[in-house]
Amino acid sequence: MPLVVFCGLPYSGKSRRVEELRAALAAEGRAVQVVDDAAVLGAEDATVYGDSAREKALRGALRAAVERLLSRQDVVILDSLNYIKGFRYELYCLARAARTPICLVYCVRPGSLSGGLRGAGAVDNPNRNVSVSWRPRAEEGGRPLAVGTHVLGEPQAVASLVNRRAQAEVPTESEKEIRAADLPALVASESEKSAEHVSGAFYPPELLEALALRFEAPDSRNRWDRPLFTLVGLEEPLPLAEIRAALFENRAPPPHQSTQSQPLASGSFLHQLDQVTSQVLAGLMEAQKSAVPGDLLKLPGTTEHLRFTRPLTMAELSRLRRQFISYTKMHTNNENLPQLANMFLQYLSQSLH
Repeated sequence: MPLVVFCGLPYSGKSRRVEELRAALAAEGRAVQVVDDAAVLGAEDATVYGDSAREKALRGALRAAVERLLSRQDVVILDSLNYIKGFRYELYCLARAARTPICLVYCVRPGSLSGGLRGAGAVDNPNRNVSVSWRPRAEEGGRPLAVGTHVLGEPQAVASLVNRRAQAEVPTESEKEIRAADLPALVASESEKSAEHVSGAFYPPELLEALALRFEAPDSRNRWDRPLFTLVGLEEPLPLAEIRAALFENRAPPPHQSTQSQPLASGSFLHQLDQVTSQVLAGLMEAQKSAVPGDLLKLPGTTEHLRFTRPLTMAELSRLRRQFISYTKMHTNNENLPQLANMFLQYLSQSLH
């Protein structure tokens, strides 16, 4: 069944959107499996993204969990940052190997008070690329906690650090300067209001800045990032109809050789292949002793013939034999065992002329 990959920076509403999609699909009677950081780590832990080794292990665990759950019965939803395009390509290859559709949901939160985050530059059309700058509020003394960063390729003008209209709606107590130690309480309060199922991990401002700097935004021009659904803000409704069409009406990506398992060969296949090709070479060397150019060389146990045009050396035939064995090992088919000699003669006939 399909794979749904969610992507976005922290506090962008991914977990809420995951819960909305899960509830909608479950109401239709579909089995849904959700994989997130907490399911792999055992608890919410934002500090894992501050350690490259731990983050690499986390991505490996997420990929393994998705691979185990991909089946013909369940819809698998991956709820994580998924901000590295190489990792999204690995997930695309997993879906392609399982012959199941895949779609990407990109969550962006252009305006939020949780954690002191501010976003600017979001376009009105969600189908276009969205440029967002994340800038936490300033610490005491005026030093900024993070530098504004464009997370998508198309630069946009960065809005002011503080939205005064939004400040006017905040209670009087929160109009004071917010210290870094007060951020977790704000995140928890906003999370309770926005959705029942949201990430409870707290991301320090320095970590948010680092994630924004190395964020690789999805691009619908890449085959592993499409179909792409971009959701700007939490108020925008989830495009359930379009997601259903992408998951259940589109055809799965066609498999290719790198994502297909090689067929199992019998234990004696390689021995028989080596023996048959050696016998063909020995028969050819013997038959060409009395042949003249233009003769058809006939070997015992074969129905194919090889037209003799020039003397063949053992070194040349051995090189072609090695090529044929390498190709046959990559395309094993036990049903062709009786035809190995004929296949080898056909290969020699095409390679020598």
